[in-house]
Amino acid sequence: MKSLNIPEIDFIGKKTYALIFSAILVTVSILSLATQGLKFGIDFTGGTLIEVGYQKPVDLDEVRDILSKEKFNGANVQYFGSTNEILIRLEPQGVSSAKISSNIIRLLGDDVDIRRVEFVGPKVGEELTNDGGLAMLYALIGILIYVAIRFEYRFALGSISALIHDVIITLGIFSLLQLEFDLTVLAAILAVIGYSLNDTIVVFDRIRENFLATRHTDPKRIINGALNQTLSRTIMTSVTTLLVLLALFLLGGEIINSFSLALLIGVVIGTYSSIYVASSMIIALGITKEDMLPSEKEKKEIDSRP
Repeated sequence: MKSLNIPEIDFIGKKTYALIFSAILVTVSILSLATQGLKFGIDFTGGTLIEVGYQKPVDLDEVRDILSKEKFNGANVQYFGSTNEILIRLEPQGVSSAKISSNIIRLLGDDVDIRRVEFVGPKVGEELTNDGGLAMLYALIGILIYVAIRFEYRFALGSISALIHDVIITLGIFSLLQLEFDLTVLAAILAVIGYSLNDTIVVFDRIRENFLATRHTDPKRIINGALNQTLSRTIMTSVTTLLVLLALFLLGGEIINSFSLALLIGVVIGTYSSIYVASSMIIALGITKEDMLPSEKEKKEIDSRP
């Protein structure tokens, strides 16, 4: 008798459409990354970040015009928390931070308050770019080894495929929209990897249990059942996480805007990939019930336990 609480959605029957959708998203993302690239923040490119406070609301266009006339080309100006505070990002100027601060005060008026000046050299930015890429690579390698040991190599390849899928699409959206990519976004992508993996591991655990507990041998039927059994947990986790991230995005201010947006995108894509990409991959790799059964050595170890 089937439980009334468990849905009977045919996820695997729709995997072809899902994979076509994923292929389109990944292709567009790769093309955008190859042609436009990412809009790196000063954390990676180097430059100067200046936080300025005013006594009254300020017009951003006026500030941009002033900086442009004084050869501060490529200056990025945005509100920071309120219309009385702005954040100015400048490309490397070849002068000290103190001199830049003096020039900004001279241009914007003596009544402004310079609250923060941060300088990142081009060499430091290059090192951060390399270290960030290596951190992501090491995370994926570690996950591959962990899942291969805990489950089976097909599960490891399935989980890595889903994670690479999530990272490429998240980066692709930032490239397409030319959103600023800084260290907070990199941290968000690493967090997305952890979130997506956790979701995938829950599904994989149920798939393995179903393989061992049922007499059915059709992998598609078993995996479909596991996806439906974990669906309520997946939706509940995703929705509650998205509510928190949405609050951060709307109310958290400019400083964590990119961070929360990257997480919002990653959680949505990660939930989707846990259901379709990871499961479709292990089916494509030919997982069977026999692959889940313990080896003769493992059987002996289990039988010898007190």
